[in-house]
Amino acid sequence: MTTKTVHMAVYDTLADWEVGAATAHINKPSWHREPGTWQVKTVGLTEEPITTMGGMRIVPDVVLADLTPADSAMLILPGAETWMGPELDAFGEKAREFVAAGVPVAAICGATFGLAKQGLLDNRRHTSNVAEFLLYSGYSGAEHYVQEPAVTDGDVITASASAPFEFAREVLGRLGVYEPHVLDGWYRLFAHADPEGWAVLEAYDAQHA
Repeated sequence: MTTKTVHMAVYDTLADWEVGAATAHINKPSWHREPGTWQVKTVGLTEEPITTMGGMRIVPDVVLADLTPADSAMLILPGAETWMGPELDAFGEKAREFVAAGVPVAAICGATFGLAKQGLLDNRRHTSNVAEFLLYSGYSGAEHYVQEPAVTDGDVITASASAPFEFAREVLGRLGVYEPHVLDGWYRLFAHADPEGWAVLEAYDAQHA
């Protein structure tokens, strides 16, 4: 079985809550269509540890300059306090490289600003925290902005900071980690505490025990 790697960008002030639902369930084989297929690796500007907004220290697995789209199934870009400055431009440029190669990119919160700066939202349906936030990037895609928690348009996923489970649903769906009905059950359980969602997951476990 070929292992598929999803790369998550890491940098100081990374917003911990925005990506945990996605990365944990990519890396956890329960309910997967093909258990054992997926793994998550972190990618940093350097090999030096970063500190998240929650005070967690993460040592990157990979250096950004060494990462190519051929190495990856997806690049996930969390929000951080520095996306509006130049500090994280290299991640935006890498996102553009990924999309050009047909490898999906998923950005949440401030990372959507990085995609806008690179022109990746000029012609795609997208969302962010608020529409006005992206205007400061100088992009020309405002007419494609939609007021939704998370949006997928081809190889680009965008989401609001307040929508970690909707973001995860789009990421998991784009990757094909779960069967569609399992993904629906997963979302109902984790986003809405719906016991019927748990019943779907238990039934899937029983069928594949």
